[in-house]
Amino acid sequence: MQIGLIGLGKMGGNMSRRLTENGHTVVGFDPNQAARDTAREYGVQTVASRDELVSHLEKVIIWLMIPSEYVDKELEQLLAIVPAGAIIIDGGNSDFRLTKQRAELCKSHSVTLVDVGTSGGILGYKQGYAMMIGGEQAAVESLHPIFETLAPKDGWAWFGQPGSGHYVKMVHNAIEYGAMQAYTEGYRLLKEGPYADIDLASAGNVWQHGSIIQSLLNDVAQQALAENPKLEGIDGYVHESGEAKWALEVADEHHVQMPVILESLKVRKDSQNGNINFATKLLAAMRNKFGGHAINKEQ
Repeated sequence: MQIGLIGLGKMGGNMSRRLTENGHTVVGFDPNQAARDTAREYGVQTVASRDELVSHLEKVIIWLMIPSEYVDKELEQLLAIVPAGAIIIDGGNSDFRLTKQRAELCKSHSVTLVDVGTSGGILGYKQGYAMMIGGEQAAVESLHPIFETLAPKDGWAWFGQPGSGHYVKMVHNAIEYGAMQAYTEGYRLLKEGPYADIDLASAGNVWQHGSIIQSLLNDVAQQALAENPKLEGIDGYVHESGEAKWALEVADEHHVQMPVILESLKVRKDSQNGNINFATKLLAAMRNKFGGHAINKEQ
């Protein structure tokens, strides 16, 4: 299947690689020349403009893998050049409330917007990406070959009307905030509790083999601690990208209490004001491990 992809960075580049290695044709665009050069090595047919991208597609299907703050501008540019019947896929972490508005805007141009909340980070190239999908059913059905390639078995599902995919992904990320916070607090207690010199990586390795708390998140925490037991060179500033905040706003509207996620967001916000400790350093290290996110503030 042929697909256009805008955004050839950490995730978009790896997604294009997974697609091309499994027989799909990817035409890719990124303003960054280095990203285009790397994608070309993966077999991606890269172009230097959006107009060129559209002209190379037999049926215009364009996947956006860009930060949420750039989606409106990207849609504005694409809607001016794509033909009626085109499908645009927003695979980033967009606010589902904005996705619903964007879907209506696209519909007014006879274009279909499909929202795909995508999880997997830089690990997804090998293990596949979990994908939470919303949008018109016919458009989603036409994209099955793409989803089947990008996701592991049973790793994707359609949830209905526009915005629903990003909504499920928002809740996923809010859970991620709370789960990561629990892991890092536990490791901090091991380090600063009554027993000196506990090997944190060894404890994490044991937990990863048969224990009830084994998980991908624990695995990346254990890896980070094995590589850097004292987390040296990590300042403890933890970036946050918005999803937990959006989830808490929706929870407040619907009178749903989320104390764990509320506190986990507060920890990240406080770290940005200098309230750092071993747990926030480990949070930053974990985010870097699974998502390639900046490990320090200045990055």
